[in-house]
Amino acid sequence: MRVLLTGSAGFIGTAIGAALEAQGDEVVRVDLMLARAHGATQAPEGTHRLDVRDAAGWTHLLRGVDAVCHQAAVVGAGVAVGDLPDYAGHNDYGTAVLLAAMHEAGVSRLVLASSMVVYGEGRYACPDHGVQAPPPRSVDALDAGDFENHCPVCGAELGWERVEEDARLDPRSSYAASKVAQEHYTSAWARQAGAAAVTLRYHNVYGPGMPRDTPYSGVAAMFRSSLERGEAPKVFEDGGQVRDFVHVEDVAAANLAALRAVAGERAGRCAAYNVCSGEPVTIRRVADLVARGTGRDLAPEITGGYRLGDVRHVVASPERARVELGFKAEVSPERGLREFATAPLRA
Repeated sequence: MRVLLTGSAGFIGTAIGAALEAQGDEVVRVDLMLARAHGATQAPEGTHRLDVRDAAGWTHLLRGVDAVCHQAAVVGAGVAVGDLPDYAGHNDYGTAVLLAAMHEAGVSRLVLASSMVVYGEGRYACPDHGVQAPPPRSVDALDAGDFENHCPVCGAELGWERVEEDARLDPRSSYAASKVAQEHYTSAWARQAGAAAVTLRYHNVYGPGMPRDTPYSGVAAMFRSSLERGEAPKVFEDGGQVRDFVHVEDVAAANLAALRAVAGERAGRCAAYNVCSGEPVTIRRVADLVARGTGRDLAPEITGGYRLGDVRHVVASPERARVELGFKAEVSPERGLREFATAPLRA
């Protein structure tokens, strides 16, 4: 199979490209090499430097392509209002340009990188009133150190449950809004073009080759950098936030499974899947595991600080991906995060 891979020089794109070539596929690599993601790093050999918004640039690259694996995006929390044009331009408009170019070139199969952030808060339930959709946490509550979500009926603390793919979408940052828009453009394209797509909603990705100390770094990389400086990792809120951390090798495997699935998918269908380990972990536990891996006896510093736009708990259900894609993560957070503490990172 000939696969056009956008964002090919990035953390996740690099892993996907290697996995595709390992199974004998031909990879057409495309990356803009944004400085905020790559610094002064030169584009890897064979990479086509292209802004996804450049409609004319896609024409020759899409010739003979069987499927597109679209990883390119501006990422990060996107909590500042001034971030909106950047996210809308690169992620939303760029995806729309790519989809139009694919239709023009007769390429009708797509795997899209999305994110858990499309859900906003995860799934919650009250012991007495069942499943509830909490509103955004108030500044007053966060300032008072009340980080949990509460039942809008009785005020009791809500417990988290696993989020399935048919959950409502509730973006709470510029980045999250852009990922929802990408999904909607992709779904519309599949219907209008008689094409097929798979959307992969990544949870917290980590692993070798992760960027160090950039907006593209995850919290695990930031904890590791603190430990390497001899500082305790600083944990927001009370450290009780629950997430799913998934290894980059598993993310690459999920993309390969999605490309196999979309090749035989019926026209007009766009299916979404969680890509996760299936093993929830608190942010404090993440810091503990990374510290253990480095061999440094530095307990996390629980700061009580917070970021507007952050959500409390997001824990994914891995079942649909297991049943429909045949994907199951192989690397547990307990093992992977300890190993990550000494894995090579990119500058």
